[in-house]
Amino acid sequence: MNSSIRFRLAAGSVAAAVLFATGCADMSERQKGTAVGAGVGAGVGAAVGSMTGGKAGTGALIGGALGAVAGNLWSKRMEDKRKAMEKATEGTGISVARTDDNQLKVNVPSDFSFDVGRSDVKSSMRPVLDEFAKGLDPNMQVRVVGHTDATGSDAINNPLSVRRAESVRDYMATKGVTGGRVITEGHGAREPVAANETVSGRAQNRRVEIYLREPAAKGGS
Repeated sequence: MNSSIRFRLAAGSVAAAVLFATGCADMSERQKGTAVGAGVGAGVGAAVGSMTGGKAGTGALIGGALGAVAGNLWSKRMEDKRKAMEKATEGTGISVARTDDNQLKVNVPSDFSFDVGRSDVKSSMRPVLDEFAKGLDPNMQVRVVGHTDATGSDAINNPLSVRRAESVRDYMATKGVTGGRVITEGHGAREPVAANETVSGRAQNRRVEIYLREPAAKGGS
């Protein structure tokens, strides 16, 4: 069998593995990530092994093992935190999502975050931050990004967005999330999620985004 045929067969196995894994409704996010990673790794490993003169089966086994590790970056504790945040924010308009690079993202619009021109944390946002800070592993990393609407100039909006992120950081510090665990950024009005021409659009843009990430595992020596 020539190398091009082997490669097409391996590519087919990748697609089949991804479809199978994502189609299993009773699998957890972690299990799906592991299955997809294993399938992709196996297919790529088989293709590389065949095209370089090695054994396709051996390449598939090695690739599958490595792919399973790479696909399993969304741990049980991240999934548990996602579910807890979804429950705590149900019906509020606050969105909770898993990003493509396996971060937990909590988007808090102005109804719960900040009034126009202000950077102080609203009382309505405190229970959300309380839940977010609860039970975090010391190795988890938090990034807070503040945003504004387009009212006013960049000279006003840029520092205001930074202060909003810092206010969230300072509040979470009172809940034990301290030190260098929290990175703050301010993006001003540069990343709108809605039209700034309407009151409701500006309210959506005046927000804070909170990201939670687990550090990549380090290999031993």
